[in-house]
Amino acid sequence: MSNRSRPKAVRIVDAGYGRDSLADTLQEALPPGAEVAVLWRDPSTGISAGSASPGATSALASRAEVLLQRSPVGHHSHRIESAWTTAEGVRVAIAVQLPGAVAAEVREIWLTMAQRVVVSHLVALRTLARAESLEKSERLQQALFEIADLAGSDLELADMLRRIHTVVAGLMYAANLYIVLYDDVRDSLRFLYFADQVDTYVAEPERDIAIDDMPNSVTVALLRHGEPLQGPSELIRDRLGVARDARHGPDSEDWLGVPMRREDRICGAIVVQSYDRPDVYGEEERALLSFVAQHILTALDRFHAREELERRVEERTQALQLSNRDLQAEIIERQRAERLQRALFRIAELSITSETLERFYTQVHDVVSDLLYARNFYIALVSDDGQGLEFPYSIDERDANRVARKLASGLTEYVIARGRALLADRKRIAALESQGLVRSRGSLAHCWLGVPLFHNESVVGVITVQSYSPAINFSVRDQELLTFVAHHISIGLARKQAQDRLVSAHAELEQRVDSRTRELAQANTELLAQIGERLRVEQQLTHQAMHDALTGLPNRSQLLDRLAQAITRARSEQESTFAVLFLDLDRFKLVNDSVGHSAGDELLVEAGRRIVEAVREDDTVARLGGDEYAILIEDIDGPEVAEELAQRVLRALGEPCWIAGREVFPSASLGIALWHPRYRTGAELLRDADAAMYRAKAAGRDRCAVFDEAMREEAVRILDLEADLRRAINGDGFVAFYQPIVRLDDHRVIGHEALLRWRHERRGLLTPSEFIGVGEDSGLIEEVDWILYGQVMEELARGGEGYISVNVSPRHFRSGDFADRLLRMIDDAGADPHRLRIEITEVALLDDVPRALRMLRTLRSHGVLAQLDDFGTGFSALSYLHRFPIECLKIDQSFVSGLIGDAQPESVAVVRAIQALAGTLGIHTIGEGVETEAQRAALRELGCTYGQGYLFGYPAERIQPQALLRAVSG
Repeated sequence: MSNRSRPKAVRIVDAGYGRDSLADTLQEALPPGAEVAVLWRDPSTGISAGSASPGATSALASRAEVLLQRSPVGHHSHRIESAWTTAEGVRVAIAVQLPGAVAAEVREIWLTMAQRVVVSHLVALRTLARAESLEKSERLQQALFEIADLAGSDLELADMLRRIHTVVAGLMYAANLYIVLYDDVRDSLRFLYFADQVDTYVAEPERDIAIDDMPNSVTVALLRHGEPLQGPSELIRDRLGVARDARHGPDSEDWLGVPMRREDRICGAIVVQSYDRPDVYGEEERALLSFVAQHILTALDRFHAREELERRVEERTQALQLSNRDLQAEIIERQRAERLQRALFRIAELSITSETLERFYTQVHDVVSDLLYARNFYIALVSDDGQGLEFPYSIDERDANRVARKLASGLTEYVIARGRALLADRKRIAALESQGLVRSRGSLAHCWLGVPLFHNESVVGVITVQSYSPAINFSVRDQELLTFVAHHISIGLARKQAQDRLVSAHAELEQRVDSRTRELAQANTELLAQIGERLRVEQQLTHQAMHDALTGLPNRSQLLDRLAQAITRARSEQESTFAVLFLDLDRFKLVNDSVGHSAGDELLVEAGRRIVEAVREDDTVARLGGDEYAILIEDIDGPEVAEELAQRVLRALGEPCWIAGREVFPSASLGIALWHPRYRTGAELLRDADAAMYRAKAAGRDRCAVFDEAMREEAVRILDLEADLRRAINGDGFVAFYQPIVRLDDHRVIGHEALLRWRHERRGLLTPSEFIGVGEDSGLIEEVDWILYGQVMEELARGGEGYISVNVSPRHFRSGDFADRLLRMIDDAGADPHRLRIEITEVALLDDVPRALRMLRTLRSHGVLAQLDDFGTGFSALSYLHRFPIECLKIDQSFVSGLIGDAQPESVAVVRAIQALAGTLGIHTIGEGVETEAQRAALRELGCTYGQGYLFGYPAERIQPQALLRAVSG
């Protein structure tokens, strides 16, 4: 929205009633107790200002405002009133209230003096305004000079735009700025620069974005509009008919966009915006940004012109290089004819005198280079199995490395298959390709000449030269010459290969004899050593498999073997009994986290040593892993022996010790499982001893507990409940019940809270308190929550009035994708996100403050608001609560129930404090657990607006109509 539609700002200056104000100066010439008010209005700017003496009444200021509109009428001995227009057109009014009557001559003299003082004051203000305007002009001129310098510099485009951004930021608030270029021919735009504190979009200056792909972009609307736009982005969209689209970034409190023009064409735009402060930009900023935008466009034009010049210079340089290369090739072509005769004799000689194949290939290349253009030269040979192609020698300007390959349809394979030479230019090669006879491989040659190599009338390879330049072409004479060379190469190649094979065979035979002799010499020595080493390794592996590597104690595997033996003896000898002690160090993780894992290992070794010293000599002490140990005690008379031994172990462990230079006071929790014929394996005994250990740890640590039938029944119950819980997740056992939330004064329903219920196949309808613990321990409660959320989304999609709130545990807030997943579920169901609330606890907020704040803001931006549940039972502090976008506080039912009865004073004080806190934050409250009319009245009297409880309605599987709820609550 343009600033033209906004009213002129009214600025009151020199009205702070300081001792140095204009009114104070005028008051000094009046009797004590006089009051002075001066007002003036500049019609050129529409700005009003004024000054008043200390103690001046509002009525006196109002009188001065009236005088601005019309001249005074009549005279009064206790007042001085005057209004006039200065030579510059400024309207001035003075109103004075005198403490008593003053002579008319004195009033006239004072008024003449006052008019001169006021005129002088206005002249000084105008001078100050001109100085400020001149300073702004100088800053603008300096900024434009800097932009011009940047445009002429050698900086990269991104660096240049970043520095221009810094210059603009010195003239106005421009923390969030981006620049786009618009191509009206292709109807596309490019983001040349994008800097934003909130939007994470990364500009891709080379990427064209079609305008049709951005129908809801405010930037596109600015380019279509062709005039500057300013105001909140939401109002701009409404004005231009642009729909809200989250893909184009968040809304801003103030948005200023100015198009960049080249003559009468829109060629881009520059935009600045503020997300947290409204009214940042005005007419001055718009004019300034328009001025800067054209200079930025000039800078971009200069930058692109410089790039175009550099590109043309580079093209010309490359053209000159190609011309020079072609000229050199032509010179080589002329010299080749002169060296032809001499080269023929050299070729015949090389086939006899070359020492190795590699040397032979190199010398052949030198000879061919003297005869014709052979800067690109290679020799290809068919592999021994006849299925592949090898390149023992290759020199090429473009294809530096030629690797062996399977026979295919290249030009080389074409020569091998036909057994005749091939001389082909680019046109001939294209014709062969179009006929499907060949398929070019590697860089495309302008002229290609290949001649087959023969051995015993069979083609064994190809010798090839090629040219990449139109200036170099091979002739039929070149083909004949290369054919003659290929004949001599074939002869030399056969001879060299035979010699190399013979030398290689002799060398290989000698190497095998020598290697075999050494192997036989070492075999006897190594055999004995290997036998001894194998025995030692077997012993070591056996020990490692049965012992803990850190403490040297027996491990779980060895303990289970001994338990199996103990069970066998106990079954065969009815009087034999034994017990298993399961031990876990208390707060061992604290040692690891504070002094390091090496210190933790030291503590584990010391704990193992103390346990061994505390038990009997025949008892087995094993480390199961981590900070867990197990003790097998056999041949005991009863549980008293096991408990006495457990106490002895706990006392030994409780003695202080020094670990990593610190005195540590370790303790442990210990569980005991006694032998019973129902046990079939040692693992079952360990399991029950482990359960007893957790019972001891829950009872306060540093103690022991004996596994009994109650523990067994509880473990079985939890195991069965967990299994039922898993089956219910896969079925339809979980349902959402809805309890109404009403307005306390008229019982009007404003929403419902969705409560989880489990329709158990045997135990009936269960509330969360009966299975929430098992669900949290097993991690299944998250899946149950999402089932509930899905049912709520279906209910919201059916329509209706009021919102529905769902409870969100801290576990969900630890998941980074919770908000996105919930929003996707809303979209998939077609539900209205504005009718959904989430209820969270203080623990969820404080567990990870940055993540919780980010998640709540994301949900709120899509219409999902947050309510703080059970408020008053946790921190309940303004120091953290004001940081979060909370819509409502739910007062815990413990305080609501206490409003009536003995705890009334304390509960009233707490609820009143919560109401005060909510009022400070501008949020409302809901009282939970309202069951009586007296509680409702008390909450209403304390300022609470809404309530929830059995007084208004019980949780139901279907949302009850308003009339039925009124009947029930009435």
